[in-house]
Amino acid sequence: MAAPRARRINIPLRHVTLTCGAMMFALLANVTYLQGFRSDRLGDDPRNPRLAIIRLDGPRGNILLRDGTVVATSVENGTGTGGHRYRRLYPGGQPYAPVTGHLSIYGATGLERAQDAVLSGTDLRVKLRALLDGTRAGATIRLTIDPAAQRAAYEALRATGRPGAVVAIEPQTGAILAMASYPSYDPNVYTDPDAAGLEEADRRLRDDPREPLLNRAIQRDYPPGSTFKIVTSAAALGSGRYRPTTGLRAPAALRLPGTASYLRNAGGATCGNGRTPLAYAFQLSCNTPFANLGLALGQETLREQARAFGFDADDLTVPMPVARSVYPGDMDRAQTAMSALGQFDTRATPLMIAMMSAAVANDGTLMRPYLVEEIRLADGTLVDGAVPSPYRRTLDPEEANRLTAMMVTVTRPGGTGEAAAIPGVEVAAKTGTAENGVPGGDHAVFTGFAPATAPRVAVGVLVEHGGPGGQIAAPIARAVMRAVLAPVSPGEEQAERPRGQAE
Repeated sequence: MAAPRARRINIPLRHVTLTCGAMMFALLANVTYLQGFRSDRLGDDPRNPRLAIIRLDGPRGNILLRDGTVVATSVENGTGTGGHRYRRLYPGGQPYAPVTGHLSIYGATGLERAQDAVLSGTDLRVKLRALLDGTRAGATIRLTIDPAAQRAAYEALRATGRPGAVVAIEPQTGAILAMASYPSYDPNVYTDPDAAGLEEADRRLRDDPREPLLNRAIQRDYPPGSTFKIVTSAAALGSGRYRPTTGLRAPAALRLPGTASYLRNAGGATCGNGRTPLAYAFQLSCNTPFANLGLALGQETLREQARAFGFDADDLTVPMPVARSVYPGDMDRAQTAMSALGQFDTRATPLMIAMMSAAVANDGTLMRPYLVEEIRLADGTLVDGAVPSPYRRTLDPEEANRLTAMMVTVTRPGGTGEAAAIPGVEVAAKTGTAENGVPGGDHAVFTGFAPATAPRVAVGVLVEHGGPGGQIAAPIARAVMRAVLAPVSPGEEQAERPRGQAE
């Protein structure tokens, strides 16, 4: 009798054993999955309190400008200041906040986040060195940012009193010389070790309708307006069917295909006598000839050229991620005509607006933009250095030279970008006034490079609801270009490498 009874008792025991075994297997499998496959995501989760311990309980690497100026550093806390030994200090303040971002007990933004592993010392290359010499310190990052260009960009934006952004690029390398966004904020408010004070400061900044925490240079896209005529012109020149002297139909008013709407030039002005050369239409930024040009080229040709400049790409980081610039798809003919003017659903970040000029300036080769020049350990050992690399091939050198010649006319007397002219320096440019659905609130846009004969800087400017780009954005670009070119005497660019001549 005992044996059958024991077997009856063993049945539920076996069920319990099997259930416990399955639960143990599931637990071990989940632990393996979390540690083996999700450890990076968990480590980067801003809610992870270990991040604050790693970031603030040891000396973090400095962030330096191109000339060695410190814009982010670590200082020791006093006793009883939140339990962390160190806190960040940002001597550069508001002008550099869009670049550096900030570090607090709640997380990091900007370069503080994008380069967190290097700055905190958790990067394998930095960690191995720390194990060898017994130190615990993050690596120092030196940026490509030129302090004179950055200050000029920020101050010129602030003088307008309107939100906006400026990006300046070295065309031959892709190094970002300036990345300014206005309005900005003082990142030092996030170094408060008092949680209540920090929460109040963060709430105030996040609720500010001017969005000071937003890096408009890379995190927001805008209609590029007539600056997109660079892309349209590049598509025309690259097609082999057009030259700067080719005549375009330029009526005073153009009825958009399939609609009852008419497109006119700015202020209702005429553009020649009904037929005008491509170069002249570019200089005066006439709308009707460029709309006709867009219709003749077709949306697929325009899209292919836009993508050659980097539109529709999702792979751009500087190292912070960059919002996608967009050339629209599935358009009718009226929408295609408007897209050729940088309107309809065409969108571009201020970085992309600068990249359009940088590509033309570098004989048609667009270099990959970057912010970090080098990474060094505390003892000066070089961990990593920037290696400039091509990002896109936008157009042939001969076509780039022709487009450059067209862009130079924009800053000459009679052009829409005279306000960007620099005495003794040839400036190539394109202005834009971008409609955005707000009556009387067009965005002011500008892109250009200098010197045209031997380019050293390409600039993109956007001022929200600023009005005409030639009046508002062009002087900002001029200030930034002058800041970069200041060490060069007015006639020195003539002795540098000449670019090919174009008609």
